[in-house]
Amino acid sequence: MKKQPSFHSKIRRVHKGFSLVELLIVILIMTILMTMGAMGIRGLTGGKGTSTGIANAEAVFSEARATAQGKGTSTRILIDARDINDIGTYLRRIVIATQDLNPDGTPKTTWTMSSRGYTLPDGTFFSRVLSKKVEATPVAEESLSFAKQTDSGMYFVYEFNSQGICITPGATFVIGSGSRPRGQVPIINGSAKRDFAAFSIWGSGETSMLRNTSQIGALDSLRNF
Repeated sequence: MKKQPSFHSKIRRVHKGFSLVELLIVILIMTILMTMGAMGIRGLTGGKGTSTGIANAEAVFSEARATAQGKGTSTRILIDARDINDIGTYLRRIVIATQDLNPDGTPKTTWTMSSRGYTLPDGTFFSRVLSKKVEATPVAEESLSFAKQTDSGMYFVYEFNSQGICITPGATFVIGSGSRPRGQVPIINGSAKRDFAAFSIWGSGETSMLRNTSQIGALDSLRNF
């Protein structure tokens, strides 16, 4: 009796790979997903940077106020604007300076750096355009001199008197995320239009966060910090 071939032996096994078009489609989908993921991560990182930065900046202001009250002398919060080519410090480093006193307690004309300072997170900068001092006037740069020559230069300044009272009540402190090519002021990226944070400094020297972006400024029409 002749043996019949099994059913399975009649099935032709064809091993077919992906076509070039299918591979291109897969690569395109992967590229889109990776781009979306990168954008999401960048957004999360920026938000974390401004949240951390504004909280620590508030702490610096609180420290300056307490120092003024404790030592009975004026204090200044200084935002470094000395060297536009310094990526690590320009519009990122915040320090406290105290006014020197004579032996009898009267103030001198000289000031001394009294803290090691705080540096805002990467990609986060002080906004010289949005930060206001008095009656919606932007905070201006001031040229300051210190005993240590390398500390001297241009700074944006906020000041408390010896009672810890802000001499410019209603002033605002604003930071945001963006990018900064070397030698240029920071640029607001399109994806970071809402990634700003700010607080007001009251006459008492205390601070309060600005929760509404409209209180910070016209972000949609702004290009530079």
